[in-house]
Amino acid sequence: MSTLSTWRGYAPGLIAVTLLAWASIELHTLPQLAAVSALMLAIVLGMLVRNTVGLPAACAPGVRFSLRRILRFAIVLLGFQLSARQIAEVGGMGLFVVAVTLAAAFCFTTWLGRRLGVDRKLAELIAAGTSICGASAIVATNAVTEGTDEDVAYAIAVVTLFGCASMLLYPFGDALMHMPAHAYGLWAGSSIHETAQVLAASFQGGAVSGRIGAVTKLSRVMLLAPVVLGLGWAARRRDDAACLIRGEAAPGAKKRAVPVPLFLLGFIAAIGINSTAILPASATQFIVKADQFLLALSLGAMGLETSFRKVREAGLRPMLLGSGAWLFISAFSFALIRCLAW
Repeated sequence: MSTLSTWRGYAPGLIAVTLLAWASIELHTLPQLAAVSALMLAIVLGMLVRNTVGLPAACAPGVRFSLRRILRFAIVLLGFQLSARQIAEVGGMGLFVVAVTLAAAFCFTTWLGRRLGVDRKLAELIAAGTSICGASAIVATNAVTEGTDEDVAYAIAVVTLFGCASMLLYPFGDALMHMPAHAYGLWAGSSIHETAQVLAASFQGGAVSGRIGAVTKLSRVMLLAPVVLGLGWAARRRDDAACLIRGEAAPGAKKRAVPVPLFLLGFIAAIGINSTAILPASATQFIVKADQFLLALSLGAMGLETSFRKVREAGLRPMLLGSGAWLFISAFSFALIRCLAW
């Protein structure tokens, strides 16, 4: 009886976020909004609702459930967009460019965040979104970073803004510099933030650059797992050091393990299953579409949890951080590709 009562309590919020997800996907089909991902539209719609008409108290449990449980399940399903064969198409040099660019962009962004005085948690979220895969990386990273909902929303807004700028500007850069199709696809895939933005920009250079851009981007998504694990390990070390400073027994002394979110293990398992090709193509396509809906639903919930007033309190420094990270990853990846793969 208690379980049934709990689900009844979730119902209003689940209905609200489902409607937001449906609306964002429908809006994405409009020619005027096709360049804006359904995920971004979902969080924007959620923010507008929260900060205009407000969120009824009855919706709160279902919204929180969507933001935490459903979101983690959606990240697991994200693994079905990756396979070892796809990653191999990028080649050793391409994977090297992806890994070095990701590591350099993440380290630079966190360093710049400290220089600008941006809160560490928010800086790490912006770093993850810039260097890996936009909104999906931000919400996955927050499982160990444990930033506020406003931090997550601000980070998503920042990386989406500059990812859209890349999507619009990269084709002009390709035309001016007459980049080879492989090099342009590698540049777009290794440095533009969101998958949808990569596809939009890379296919402007033709079918070859579009395919290389898509596979390169998915290779970056694969690195989400080790980055989150590394951040979890770093969080443990910080906690241990803080306890030692206070004269308390360090949690590490009690053999506290590095936090490994279960959804992250599921994400890795999904990549493994997809690599075996045991699922029919129709099933994989269905999972990918379902995942997009669940991600839109979850980010709609995040928008409903976000107050513009609290976001404004973060100030302009995070926006400066996002712009610096964007310029760095764009220039660094281009220079690396120019030296090694062009």
